[in-house]
Amino acid sequence: MNASIDSQSGVALGLRANWRQFSLLVLVNAFVGGMVGLERTVVPLIGAEEFHLASTTLVVSFIVSFGVVKAFANLVSGHLAGEWGRKRVLVLGWAFGLPVPFMIMWGPGWEWIVAANALLGLNQGFAWSMTVIMKIDLVGPKSRGLAVGLNEFAGYLAVGVTAYLTGLIASGYGLRPAPMYLGIVYAVLGATLSVLLVRDTSDHVRHEVAASVLQPEALGFWEIFALTSFRDRNLFAASQAGLVNNLNDGMSWGIFPLFFAVFGLGVERIGILKAVYPATWGILQVATGPLSDRWGRKGLIVAGMWVQAAGLFMTAATRSFEYWLIASLLLGVGTAMVYPSLIAAVSDASHPTWRVRSLSVYRFWRDLGYAIGALSAGLIADAFGLAWAIVSIATLTFVSGAVAAVVMREPKASSTVANAVTRDRADIPPQS
Repeated sequence: MNASIDSQSGVALGLRANWRQFSLLVLVNAFVGGMVGLERTVVPLIGAEEFHLASTTLVVSFIVSFGVVKAFANLVSGHLAGEWGRKRVLVLGWAFGLPVPFMIMWGPGWEWIVAANALLGLNQGFAWSMTVIMKIDLVGPKSRGLAVGLNEFAGYLAVGVTAYLTGLIASGYGLRPAPMYLGIVYAVLGATLSVLLVRDTSDHVRHEVAASVLQPEALGFWEIFALTSFRDRNLFAASQAGLVNNLNDGMSWGIFPLFFAVFGLGVERIGILKAVYPATWGILQVATGPLSDRWGRKGLIVAGMWVQAAGLFMTAATRSFEYWLIASLLLGVGTAMVYPSLIAAVSDASHPTWRVRSLSVYRFWRDLGYAIGALSAGLIADAFGLAWAIVSIATLTFVSGAVAAVVMREPKASSTVANAVTRDRADIPPQS
């Protein structure tokens, strides 16, 4: 964690040199994650119980709006960050997030919930993207896994804690409006800290570029999009695994509360199950992020996808709270192995001059998984039942791990801070 210092500007890379801003961004991302946690337990139940939606596909439509909007917000966030600076995009994300809890609290129809989730997608696409990118900017190339792990730890621990608290509040005071008061607190605090205390990290990127032994490549948006999506083997492996990871998360977000309720589980116990998964995911990333710096990315990604698949199969095959709790722990462990490793792997394979855009493309594919997972699971559930929806997504998750095992290559130690794309372009011919 030794700092690399620019003697002229005084800018330094490294966690120790930037710990105050880094810690502030960890706190801000906890509030960002809490905004998603508001919905993990109660919103599917609002659709089924308050608005009496009979179709599972309609119930999960709020996740589809969230996922599609967040995916495209991710895609443009990199460009906006390069043009406007990271901080401005972060503040913009909070501007979109402020109305969300009020719309869920008082929305008279389901279309209000869907619209609120479109705004939440903009909030997450801009605000979460910037917190992780700014942390990567601050620490430099040596500690990317640690930076991502701490960022995702804060965000997903907040998701889990908030999912539990909203379930607890809803069991005593109803599904609306009481659980959403937490969201008002999160949005106000997150926006205030971002405006008043967060500093932009563009100077840190310029310092890293100046210190790089590699010459930056002049790449346009569509070339970066193609490289990240399919032309570079490591970026492709990461993008497909990220998509499937969030595909199964989108399925669990919408389907699990309905599935558990069918077997008589109350909202408070559903809240526990919905909290254990993201809380485990969040906490363990403090370890798995740094481990990916030491052990490499590929093994954690492949094994993590398979552990997730095991948790999903167990959820579908069992009918008791205790087994579902174990399955939720498995899902959390597997996702913790995958999440920071994927972001770090994309950062490894991208030059600092276009890393933010490559990460945005990766996050576009990853978060499009929310929409694809929720929609496909809803359609399967309506046709064949909730358990078959879970089994189908579990199978796809296992296959995605196998794809990563075959396609991904572990960069050499000297390449993890370099532009691995130049090396890997030779392996996959340009697509016509």
